[in-house]
Amino acid sequence: MTRFTRSSFDPPLASDVPGVDAALGALAGRAAQSASFDSGRPAVLARAPGRLDVMGGIADYSGSLVLEWPLACATWVLAQTNDSGRVVVMSDAAGQVGGAERVVVELDALLGDASVVREKLQEDGTRAWAAYALGVVPILAERFGIGAVRARLRGLTLLVTSDVPVGKGVSSSSALEVAALAAVARSLDVKLEPVELAHLAQRVEHRIVGAPCGIMDQMTVACGIADHLVALLCQPAQLEAPIRLPATLAVFGIDSGVRHEVKGADYGSVRTAAFMGARVLADFARLGVREVGDGRVAIDDPRWHGFLANVSVEEWRSFEARVPEVMRGDAFLARYGGITDDVTRVDPTRTYAVRVSTAHPIFEGARVRAFREVLMAGATDEDSRRRLGAWMFESHASYGACGLGSSGTDRLVAMARDAGVERGIYGAKITGGGCGGTVAVLARADAEGDVRRIGREYADWAGCGGGVLSGSSDGLRVWGLAGS
Repeated sequence: MTRFTRSSFDPPLASDVPGVDAALGALAGRAAQSASFDSGRPAVLARAPGRLDVMGGIADYSGSLVLEWPLACATWVLAQTNDSGRVVVMSDAAGQVGGAERVVVELDALLGDASVVREKLQEDGTRAWAAYALGVVPILAERFGIGAVRARLRGLTLLVTSDVPVGKGVSSSSALEVAALAAVARSLDVKLEPVELAHLAQRVEHRIVGAPCGIMDQMTVACGIADHLVALLCQPAQLEAPIRLPATLAVFGIDSGVRHEVKGADYGSVRTAAFMGARVLADFARLGVREVGDGRVAIDDPRWHGFLANVSVEEWRSFEARVPEVMRGDAFLARYGGITDDVTRVDPTRTYAVRVSTAHPIFEGARVRAFREVLMAGATDEDSRRRLGAWMFESHASYGACGLGSSGTDRLVAMARDAGVERGIYGAKITGGGCGGTVAVLARADAEGDVRRIGREYADWAGCGGGVLSGSSDGLRVWGLAGS
């Protein structure tokens, strides 16, 4: 255990890395418990933070600009290769989702078809959490070739510790995916730049976990800069100039106590409905469409380049009344053939809220662009900050209209609104995929006491939640641990 000190790593871990000493202590304990960890062999340590979605949220899959805040809390993964023929993952966060603390899988079982790996990892609910970490192995095998990975990997141990709240909409899954990918890739001596690593982490989520997420979480976790909003144009993933938050402003997260799940049906149906709306708009705009099979189409789109967020509010107003308010899947497929999304499918038996799900990314895209402009201008006056807050409240209301709200998050946003600018609270909104999770709050930097008071009062009302997240840190960091 004495080797798990800040100076044991290359480069040495700085004392100002949030949570470093607690993480090293937890990892040392995990190493002592794991018969598969050898203190005499080299290892790789990776750290990836959680994130707060300040603006943009579910509009990411429709090509919106999104503004994301890298948090101080983080997931740490220590990876070490061995000759056991097995992959072992241990995590102190597994209990939060009712999972087994230690999961063991034969290496050969991970070096095959991704769909088979997914089925194997999901067949036992107590092991499902481990798919976020173990799923990096088949995705790396796809990227570099099974033969290349087999030549370098004969066994693997992953030790995980995290203070990113699980199921709270702050990207605990992306933090684990990105940290595990980076640690394993470095262990295999293969080079991945942060942007590619983020894309591979998204593939873990799509191919192995089975969650139809956008790219913003993985990009923020991999590429974030402390005290800056990540500005990502999701067309498909273009990093733009980060925005340093004025020192007089801060972003906080308040836990609603309502579990958030990206794999949930509501998120998936809203995403599908947005792509259905994009397909309807293609007909109105007389764009070329051809069916490609399996409920999918390709659209020749020189006008909006395939992204709803590029549709102007004025254009939407001209189309809105003609877009079906709701539409059953079988009727849509019979008329329109399919959608362009490659991670969701239209269910013929389901009725989708097409109009509101299509409108959300169009209006959200406009809100985010305006939000960035005000921040870039400094947001030094109260009027500017009130406008920032108003856009957050509008975004929250739009989530609710799509069916992605929850009583808990609605209550928290109402409490933030009631506290008002007199207490330094400018705006609040649900984060990420919605349906519970955490509420992001924009406030004066000196208003943390009032934010925490809201959390306490909420916990008294709800009987759960109310915890506050604060602070920021850099995105992915990787260190080596030499063998003794």
